[in-house]
Amino acid sequence: MNTKEKIIKTGIKVFNQRGFGAVSIQDIANELKVNRRNIAYHFDKKEELLKVIAAEMWEKISIERKKRRDFPSFENLQHEIKMYAQFQKEYAFIFNDLHVIKHPILEERFHKFCIETIKDHEAAIAFAIKLGNMNPEPFSGAYYNLCLSLWALSMFWLPQQAIRKVDDDTEVAKVTWSLILPHFTPKGIESFKAFYGEDFYQSIGQPFKADLNVF
Repeated sequence: MNTKEKIIKTGIKVFNQRGFGAVSIQDIANELKVNRRNIAYHFDKKEELLKVIAAEMWEKISIERKKRRDFPSFENLQHEIKMYAQFQKEYAFIFNDLHVIKHPILEERFHKFCIETIKDHEAAIAFAIKLGNMNPEPFSGAYYNLCLSLWALSMFWLPQQAIRKVDDDTEVAKVTWSLILPHFTPKGIESFKAFYGEDFYQSIGQPFKADLNVF
C-alpha cells in the first residue's frame, strides 16, 4: 500500500469515527503519525480527499449495480440492498451525515443515484409482472411509491438502525421483502419459497401481536 492509499484508508477510518466535519488534515496526519506536509503533498484540503473517496465509492457501487441492470430481478434487488448496507458501513461518515450527502462533491451524484435506483426497481416490478409473479398495479402510483420506499429503505438503513440501537445484517432483506411480497401472485409466492426456502419466508418478520380487544 503506497502513501496515498494509506491516507485514503486512514481518512475513511477517522471520518467514520468522528464525522467529516470534525476532522482536519492534521488529525489524519496525527493518526498516521506523520508530518502534515506528508498529507498535504497528496491532499492539501480534506475536500480533495473526500472527492477521491467519493469516486472510489461510486466506482464500487457502479460495478455492483451493473449486475442488476443486466438482469432486473428481485433476487438481484436483495443482493443490491445488502450491498448498500455494506457500503453504508464502509463509508458511514457519508451516509450518516446529510451535510456530507448534500456536499457539492456528492449532491448531484446522489440525486442521479436516487433516480436510477427507482428506475431499476420499476424494471424489476415490470419483469415480475411479465413473469406472472406480481399482480398488476392495484391503483395508480402504488408501484412508484413502492419503488421510492425501497430506495429510501436502502439509502437510510444505517441511520435508522443506529437510532433503534440494532445491528442485524439479516434484517434489511426481510424488511425489503415484507414490502414486496404482499403484491405477489400465488405463483410468485411459490417461486419465492422455491428460491429462498420456506424457513426464510416464515422468518421475514415478527408476528403482529397487537391486542385488538383494547380498541
